[in-house]
Amino acid sequence: MRTPHSRARRVALVGSAAALLTAALSTPAAHASATSPAPSPADRQNRLADSLARTLGDRSAGSYLDASGKLVVTVSDAASANAVRAAGAQPRTVARTGAVLNRAMDALKRDATVPGTAWAVDPKTNQVVLSVDSTVTGAKLAKVKKAAAKQGTAVRTERVAGAFRTFTAGGDAIYTGNYRCSLGFNVKVGGAYYFLTAGHCTNLGSTWYSNSAHTAVLGTRAGSTFPGHDYGIVKYSSTPTDTTGVVDTYGGSQNITSAANPTVGQSVRRSGSTTHVHSGTVTALNQTVNYAEGTVTGMIRTTVCAEGGDSGGSLYSGTTALGLTSGGSGNCTSGGTTFFQPVTGALSAYGASVY
Repeated sequence: MRTPHSRARRVALVGSAAALLTAALSTPAAHASATSPAPSPADRQNRLADSLARTLGDRSAGSYLDASGKLVVTVSDAASANAVRAAGAQPRTVARTGAVLNRAMDALKRDATVPGTAWAVDPKTNQVVLSVDSTVTGAKLAKVKKAAAKQGTAVRTERVAGAFRTFTAGGDAIYTGNYRCSLGFNVKVGGAYYFLTAGHCTNLGSTWYSNSAHTAVLGTRAGSTFPGHDYGIVKYSSTPTDTTGVVDTYGGSQNITSAANPTVGQSVRRSGSTTHVHSGTVTALNQTVNYAEGTVTGMIRTTVCAEGGDSGGSLYSGTTALGLTSGGSGNCTSGGTTFFQPVTGALSAYGASVY
């Protein structure tokens, strides 16, 4: 991790916090300035997916990248298919509209909200995938199965090894109380400097330190949201003097030039203070997750592994910032599912810009 704060830099060298720093960016799905590099192919696909989602609304049940990297957009009528082709993507006609699948998710929210469950639309199969972890048993499992059965083939149920949990632990990186997390993004609000991390981390304490002895203050919590969403913001205690815009890849660094929302099927990487850098694929957007501490919505689901202490760390693809590590199941030995807070939502919530 490299941050624009000398004390945080020492964290990078000693504690290996996972920071993500980018060039100036001020809107949730902002574009590069005139002096910034041209958007990458992945950025262009992500923006096209976002644009078509806004245009089609419930007439689409999502989009994804196929094996060749082509953007495929699900549609339910000929006019929508023509609009997708005209925009440069591949339409795919499906049986269930976004409205149908959204109603199925609303039903799950009403009837299957128990800790250890999660759901999101799988645009490839045109279904809602209901994930159930190993802690859901007995009467709770029966309740969840009954709720899924009411939706017929619109919902597909899968069992997940392990338990859905937030990835917070004691140790090194950025510290508060007896906990550690990973620094995610350095940001600016107006002319002041802050950093973003997971909200379940900032809920744990107001003052954050760069060392486990709690002798070097990084800053003070300025906002925290969890559950519901999972982002928090900490104001640096003094003005940073050293600015860089990279992700620490633990042996190198990755320059970051923009922030965006990902696309299902996109390849991504995660950097965190416990397990460093791991890769995977985006498998769902707008994911609902029911942790023991409460429900979060609008998450990114991936196949990237993570472990305790990786919370708050950076999710990115090439030069594009995507999310903050929230939680999931499994570990980096056996694998598992990991959920991320979209960074665009956190930037929008705080009126912040990464740099």
